[in-house]
Amino acid sequence: MEAVKLFEKPGETLNWDYDGEADTLYLSLGLPKPALGIDIGDGVIVRYDEQAKEVVGLTIVGVGRRTELHIQKQKAA
Repeated sequence: MEAVKLFEKPGETLNWDYDGEADTLYLSLGLPKPALGIDIGDGVIVRYDEQAKEVVGLTIVGVGRRTELHIQKQKAA
C-alpha cells in the first residue's frame, strides 16, 4: 500500500471558508479542487485527490457548536 501524502508542499496557501448556516468549516491546501470526501468520523471529512494520492483539504461539520460546548465545559470545570 502506497503512503498518502500529507502537507508535503511547503509554502502552500491555506484557503478556508465558513458556512455559518451549515456551521461548517472548509479548509483547502491551495485552491479548492474536486476530491473524494472521506468521512473519518466526528464530523471531519478528509478531501483526498485520488490521482495525486494526497490530502487536499478538510471539512469540519459543527465547528461553531463544538467550540461553544468546549468553552461551556471549561467554564463549568
